[in-house]
Amino acid sequence: MRTIENRTEDVVLNVLNVFLGVALFLAPWYLGLATESAAARNAWICGGAIAVIAVLALNKAYEWEEYLNVALGLWVAVSPWALGFADVQYAMGIHVVVGLAVAAIAGIELRQIHIPRARSI
Repeated sequence: MRTIENRTEDVVLNVLNVFLGVALFLAPWYLGLATESAAARNAWICGGAIAVIAVLALNKAYEWEEYLNVALGLWVAVSPWALGFADVQYAMGIHVVVGLAVAAIAGIELRQIHIPRARSI
C-alpha cells in the first residue's frame, strides 16, 4: 500500500474534495429535491462518503483512498442515468460536475503517489 506525505498542494486537493463532498451532501436541500428521491439518497450517501474519505486523506494519502474516490466520483457522474433521474436538470448537473471533479482530483493524487516527485536541492 503506497502512501504520500501530504504537502500544501496535496492538502488543498483533499480540502477541495471535502468541499465537493459536502456540497453534494447538501445538494438535496438547496436544490429542493424530494427527500425520498434516488437523487437525494445518492447525494447524501456518496457526498458523505467522498467527504469522509477526503478528511481521512488530509494527514496522509493512501492509495486505496484515492482509488475509492475515483470510483465514487465516476459513479456519481453516471448515477443520473443509472438511477433514472437524468431528467431532473439540477440534480443531474450537480452529480455530473461533482463526480467528474472528484474523480479528476483523486486521479491527480494517484499520479503523485505513483510518480516520484523531483527532489529539491
